[in-house]
Amino acid sequence: MPTNDKKIYMLEAIKKAEENIVTGKGGPFGAVVVKDGKIIAAAGNRVTSTNDPTAHAEVVAIREACKTLETFDLSGCEIYASCEPCPMCLGAIMWARIDKLYYAADRNDASRAGFDDELFYTELALPTDKRILKPTQLLQEEANVVFEKWIEDSTKIPY
Repeated sequence: MPTNDKKIYMLEAIKKAEENIVTGKGGPFGAVVVKDGKIIAAAGNRVTSTNDPTAHAEVVAIREACKTLETFDLSGCEIYASCEPCPMCLGAIMWARIDKLYYAADRNDASRAGFDDELFYTELALPTDKRILKPTQLLQEEANVVFEKWIEDSTKIPY
């Protein structure tokens, strides 16, 4: 059974999702980033209002939290999402080093509402040659020259 605080944070994420329906800013998704028991960022999906397919609620909330905390590393934070994150958002959550993910609805609920989350999870589980979008690798050697420079750079900021 979740603590009262966890319920409050999740209800805030769900509220952001519902606000999106009322305001027409984006899809029915919301997310909240919490650090040390305080909401650092709360956002709804902004895909349609910004014409940005990456402006999912989780990504928008992560961007806001990073600005607020002035860091790209959200270690020590939790994220509450009104729905199970799609693969892109899950990747963003992992890149942000967020410690804990909580979600309410799942990918099947999103699929029932007309969203492609389940399709994307299914596609990513397939070998690349079996996917709808079949990637083609070009100029690997040239790209690796850049990685070698990165490896040798003593002034880099690792992430």
